[in-house]
Amino acid sequence: MNSIDPLQPDLTQAAHDPVPVLVLPIPAPAPVLAQLLLVDDEPLMLDSLCELLNHRGFALSTAASGVEAIQQLSQTAFDLVILDLRLPDIGGHQIMDFMKASGIDANVIVTSGDNSIDAAIGALRRGAYDYLRKPYPREELLKAVNNALQQRQLAAENKRIAWQLEDSEQIYRYLVDSSPGIIFTLDAQGIISFVNDRVQPLLGFVREDLIGRHYAELVHDQDLERANYVFTDGPRDQRWSRNIELRLKSCHLDDEGRSFSIELMTMLPGQCRQPMATDPLMPDLPDLPGLYAVARDITESKRADELITYQAYHDILTDLPNRVLFKDRLSLALLQAKRGRGGLAVMFVDLDRFKVVNDSLGHHIGDELLQQVAIRLKACLKHSDTLSRFGGDEFTVVLPELDQPEEASLVAQALLKSLTRPFVLAGHSVHVSASIGVAVYPGDGEGVDVLIRNADLAMHSMKDQGRNGHAFFDHAMINRSSERIVLEHDLHMALTRNELEMYYQPQVDVKTGKIIGAEALMRWNHPQRGFLGAAAFLPFAEESGLIIPISDWMLEATCSDLLDWNALGGERMYLSINLSPHYLERGDIFDKLKNTLDRYRISPEQMEVEVTENICIRNPLAAIEQLNKLCQLGVRVAIDDFGTGYSSLSYLHRFPIHVLKIDRSFVMPIEDESLQFPVVLAIISIARGLGLKLVAEGVETEVQKNYLENAGCQTFQGYYFHKPMQQGALLALLQAQIG
Repeated sequence: MNSIDPLQPDLTQAAHDPVPVLVLPIPAPAPVLAQLLLVDDEPLMLDSLCELLNHRGFALSTAASGVEAIQQLSQTAFDLVILDLRLPDIGGHQIMDFMKASGIDANVIVTSGDNSIDAAIGALRRGAYDYLRKPYPREELLKAVNNALQQRQLAAENKRIAWQLEDSEQIYRYLVDSSPGIIFTLDAQGIISFVNDRVQPLLGFVREDLIGRHYAELVHDQDLERANYVFTDGPRDQRWSRNIELRLKSCHLDDEGRSFSIELMTMLPGQCRQPMATDPLMPDLPDLPGLYAVARDITESKRADELITYQAYHDILTDLPNRVLFKDRLSLALLQAKRGRGGLAVMFVDLDRFKVVNDSLGHHIGDELLQQVAIRLKACLKHSDTLSRFGGDEFTVVLPELDQPEEASLVAQALLKSLTRPFVLAGHSVHVSASIGVAVYPGDGEGVDVLIRNADLAMHSMKDQGRNGHAFFDHAMINRSSERIVLEHDLHMALTRNELEMYYQPQVDVKTGKIIGAEALMRWNHPQRGFLGAAAFLPFAEESGLIIPISDWMLEATCSDLLDWNALGGERMYLSINLSPHYLERGDIFDKLKNTLDRYRISPEQMEVEVTENICIRNPLAAIEQLNKLCQLGVRVAIDDFGTGYSSLSYLHRFPIHVLKIDRSFVMPIEDESLQFPVVLAIISIARGLGLKLVAEGVETEVQKNYLENAGCQTFQGYYFHKPMQQGALLALLQAQIG
């Protein structure tokens, strides 16, 4: 069948029909109730929806699960589905996928308590008409339902009218007036010669008032220059078409203007009057070319796109620029600095002890803390500065137009000062500080990633220096960072290459002069760096998590060596091993130690575990539980480096402690037996009062030995007696002691 131009009479039909045929409009069918399917697994919500929509001219059906919803969609044709996104069996996204795959033609309004942008994007991409977050106002739902059904009705009406368009010019006119978009024509001077009725509900203008006025009175002032360029550009003696996006003025009080996608097409002379020749509002137009335009309202979709774009470049929690936008702004600031030969600074801000707050008070409190921190930090910066949330508890700052590096130091101090006041979170008063690293362009780098990396290195340097301060980058940090990476890699290989070795430093009973035990000390025979003590590599093992397999290896190695001690005969000695806080917090130390002792047939009474004071501060409840289990096994517990950490006399009562070790830092100052050393005497008194065994570390001189012995200490460890030694040397000493 040939298509019929609705603007021209059907000459072919006239040639074959001797009698003129009068084509009458087909009457519209009687209105039917709109079929609505309500899907929600919460009975109260489903009842509320039914109550809200009942008696409003809808035929309502309900489904309490995804399976039930799919069954009803397969059996009944619905006009609109109000769909809960979270269902116990089949999610809302899957139901929409089923509808699309099955060709089910129904509008969908999604409701959900999920605040993530991904949920909304997923629903809109699957063709949802609207997305409402729970809880939503009743008026908002009713408006969405009416709009969806109205859109569906208009779409259905347009289809029906399109089918009738070939038979009736009157229906064509009805189509124009009922179009979802605004249709208008302009003459050669830009005067509006026709506009359909949609202009009134969309923009609030009466169509009669617009006809005869210039299009400039309808276009938003900020878009007028672009409209002038498009409306007046192009040859007037031939056909052309183009699309443009413009904002049109609105008479609605709550709407300053709406965005439209406008498709323009020229009309050649004689065509600008013909489609509406019978319209009484159309004056006789000159036989000049004009423009035919269809304007489609894209305001809501544009707002949705703007929201998605905004959230793609901003952190949802703090509303700060995210990492992507920060790098973009830093790139722009670098371009401006290079052109103006100026400077800028990049700051890397990391909160101290944030994990403690997050773990102890909960993630919701941690999120609130991040929000309040963002507000305080932002208040310290200028409008031209950029503060972003880089990730987790890390923030980054770019300070453009920097004249002197000292300015960055002042800003860093202001940021730190802003955090000194406590944060009140759900009734809790929380204190938090920050470590800040600063990299300055151009001396510390000329690229985005280089400056961020160097600021990060400076921040970690500040962490190592004690936190709660700021540090500027220097190039030596790169070498230290590279060395850390290489050392960490080598440490991974040390276990497989059998490069670790246990050394032992004997502990001596001063009365008998005999060795009664020994402390196990780990050493690393590095193939390039040589012989390394524990302090040179165990901190890296703590940071990287290698402390777990290294501690497992230590248990095996020390128990194997202890078995050789026992094979010599004589009085059984004890072995003291140092436990990492991370190893103790894993919770499986009891099973590992018990299994190892059982395999080597070693009595638990021969094993002593040393922990530092700090382990009692990190997680005291977990530490008490693990140490109690070890004590029940028969293992003794010693506090190492007493008095050098977060000392608290209360934990000496709470924790199952058998041995107190005087740190060498208190022993070294003893150079004269006639002087008093109150701290040493206090530690000895505490041990006596609590009935604890006392061990003095780092004894290197006879003066130190005599002073401590006279003060009441009986067990010594230090170079005055023995240096740390390999297993073979210790076995020889023990053999000689047995005689």
